[in-house]
Amino acid sequence: MKEHSGLVQWRGLLLVGGWAALGSVFLIVVQIVVFAVWPPPEDVRGVFDLMIHSPVLGLLSMDALYLINNLLVLMIYLALAVVLWEASRSGVVLVLALGFIQMAAYYASNPAVEMLSLANTHALAEGPERAILEGAGVALISAWTGTAFLVYYFLGAFVLLVLTWLLRQTAAFPRSVSWWALAAGILMLVPSPFGIVGMAFALASLIPWSVFCIAVGVRLLRLASSTRDLSAAGTPQSSEG
Repeated sequence: MKEHSGLVQWRGLLLVGGWAALGSVFLIVVQIVVFAVWPPPEDVRGVFDLMIHSPVLGLLSMDALYLINNLLVLMIYLALAVVLWEASRSGVVLVLALGFIQMAAYYASNPAVEMLSLANTHALAEGPERAILEGAGVALISAWTGTAFLVYYFLGAFVLLVLTWLLRQTAAFPRSVSWWALAAGILMLVPSPFGIVGMAFALASLIPWSVFCIAVGVRLLRLASSTRDLSAAGTPQSSEG
């Protein structure tokens, strides 16, 4: 366990990253179940009606869970950065920089809260004003899968490909983890807005991503446990003092 002594001070982040990885898989499963049981509306009026009658389902139909999930993914990146720092500092900095931009792009693209606000205003409006608000809703939905979303998607793929290389430079994770990251990264090179093919690739990417998260989550939690044992026993640095 001495090879993990440098991670003692990062135990809290390792725990957060480990649970975040497992939590990401849980949220993906919940989102799939929600979409299967309550398919999202096909037009803006349907979205508005759903937002009024069931705001929670309305927000979920607009991928609101991914607002939480992407925060968890960022915690995964940070925890991996700590473990992979010695493998390649340049690679870790690249992953974190692009990862932060990736998440910022997604938060900029998702219009869930804006659609809820428009729906409430639409419910009180009459005549021509309703048509104007519906037009604004159509514009928001169009922008939802526009430039910012594509930036988010392609950066996500690139980050996973860089992580694939980083994971191959360390013995801290099993080699299989890098293969799952590679598979998810390749599948994410075809974004979900690219028609039926894009949706197929997006759904398929969830499988290797989920396996990757489970493997990484379990390993990070084990590393956190190892550092706790080292801390209890006293690291070499502390014994010298």
